Amino acid sequence: MSDGFDPDFLGIPLPLPSPAVETIRLDYPRFSVLLDPVRRFAAVTGVVIDGATLLDLPRSGEWRLDPRAPETAQAGPEIYSRNDLDRGHLVRRRDPGWGSVSEARDATTATFFYTNAAPQAAGFNQSKELWLGLEDHVLAYAETTDQRIVVFTAPVLDEADPPYRGIRVPLRFWKIAAWRSDAGLAAAGFVLDQTSLVDTRQGLRVPPLGAFRTFQVPIADIAAEAGVDVGPLAGADVLVRPGVRPAGARELRGPDDIVL
Repeated sequence: MSDGFDPDFLGIPLPLPSPAVETIRLDYPRFSVLLDPVRRFAAVTGVVIDGATLLDLPRSGEWRLDPRAPETAQAGPEIYSRNDLDRGHLVRRRDPGWGSVSEARDATTATFFYTNAAPQAAGFNQSKELWLGLEDHVLAYAETTDQRIVVFTAPVLDEADPPYRGIRVPLRFWKIAAWRSDAGLAAAGFVLDQTSLVDTRQGLRVPPLGAFRTFQVPIADIAAEAGVDVGPLAGADVLVRPGVRPAGARELRGPDDIVL
């Protein structure tokens, strides 16, 4: 099952971002998870995507604990029962699903370990225009251009996150997409905020008409907020390169607002 994230996939050395906290590394087909055993969620995930051989297989897989990590280090099924929380894939199911049919099936099935999940409000996880819409946009870019892309995703594990059933529900998530351009490594960073969707003061409530905000932000800001060393990614950020766009967070209201 374990070949893991390939740091040489783009032909440019690109290691996994390194969290400041101690983690358990778990390798799966074409992606890796750095699990924070205290918070019980991934501090970093990284997946490699080959747009030229990407397949669209039927959804398959059942959520399960990974036997390689202690059960106490994983936020398991008890977190998601009898509430409005979805098991949100961090490495999206389709992302590692490329190559031969058997390889793609093994990789997509492996995304259903709880180590690759984080609680997301249903509207946050399912909306084509919001979180899933951003993921679709990145994947479509890889598929239509036959591009190789690397994607890192994780929750921002903030100690101020609200407590719930023995965990703290992450309110923000970050994503960094990286690819090879004519000028070398290029990357873009995003933060997605579900704060207005989650209220754990009375159990857990998700307002039916809630909304969350999506931003493209400097990768250096993500590194500081999430407490991760992003290596060469900050220097490859298309948002802050001279002559492209001024630095600073940009709220995204649609795919046309994304700077790639």
